[in-house]
Amino acid sequence: MIFLKFDRRIFQHFDWTLLGLVLSVCAIGALNIYSTGFSAEGQSSFYLKQIQWIALGLIFMMMIFFVDYRVIIQAAYVIYGVSIALLICVFLFGYAAHGSQRWLGIGGFALQPSELMKLVIIITLARYFDDHKSNEPYKLEELLVPFLIVIMPFLLILKQPDLGTALILIIIFVSIVFFMGVNWKSLIIASAGILISIPIGWHFLKDYQKERLITFLNPENDPLGTGYHIIQSMIAVGSGEIFGKGFLKGSQTQLKFLPEQQTDFIFSVFAEEWGFIGGLVLIIMFMAIIFWGLKIALQARDLSGTIMAFGITALISWEVFINIGMVLGILPVVGIPLPFFSYGGSAMLSLLVAIGLLMNVSTRRFILQR
Repeated sequence: MIFLKFDRRIFQHFDWTLLGLVLSVCAIGALNIYSTGFSAEGQSSFYLKQIQWIALGLIFMMMIFFVDYRVIIQAAYVIYGVSIALLICVFLFGYAAHGSQRWLGIGGFALQPSELMKLVIIITLARYFDDHKSNEPYKLEELLVPFLIVIMPFLLILKQPDLGTALILIIIFVSIVFFMGVNWKSLIIASAGILISIPIGWHFLKDYQKERLITFLNPENDPLGTGYHIIQSMIAVGSGEIFGKGFLKGSQTQLKFLPEQQTDFIFSVFAEEWGFIGGLVLIIMFMAIIFWGLKIALQARDLSGTIMAFGITALISWEVFINIGMVLGILPVVGIPLPFFSYGGSAMLSLLVAIGLLMNVSTRRFILQR
């Protein structure tokens, strides 16, 4: 049996480094969320809810840690099916907010199945590629099944609509495919297909999504409308200068000029208060998590563990890159949260579960035999 088999070496080789890095970022993020809700009229409850989600996430993280990750990989297709069912339930029983229908009300909590789907896709692809090992780079036809695995939740999430999360699924798929190796001829054909599909895909975007992309190219074109978010964000980041304005002293944040400041633009708040130095320290902390995740992937004892650890690390890497790129104006605004930092229960829960899986792979490399 590989399910919940107790081994004291699990505690001896527990990955305290990874846990310490992640909890440090979570703590700084909660403090930053406190700042976004601070005002003369009183303090919002966002930071308290975030702390509750962190605590709940840690419970689930430890539960996942004690289950041998190979059991989870073996159950990947069942988990995938349940996750698809949850995405369908969003359209049947979910509720809408800010123009998107993404949430399910479960026991007083708002669950966003699309956030959990990011991790489910990684687990499912790890199972598929482990079952279909190849000593040669994969050809295009060999990638059809994993592509179909990704495209179904992609379309369901895009329909909500949630362009950012849908794109993350595709980015995860492409990252894992490149990691596994792809035939260069197939790569050329796939690239050509993507280029051809771009103008076609444009017609399927919502009007606000098109406006975001146009605004990315020229935010000053509509400074009080679609360009307002990114302009205010860049002002906040720039006003922080080298050392920042200080905790609770960011003018863009406290005067509420910065929109979505506890979610998508949380890094802008941090950069305004702590400046270039603070932002640099935070980025270094994220880089440490990412490099540690890659180290775990390279040291994993089996292919499924390697793929899963790499996929989780790729997810964190891309979300950090895209979110910070958004707030700095070098990428279009697509609604990607900053991992462990932005306010959001479902995102925090799924990411801490992902960390539990990373620690699972890290610890069991001392136990499993190749």
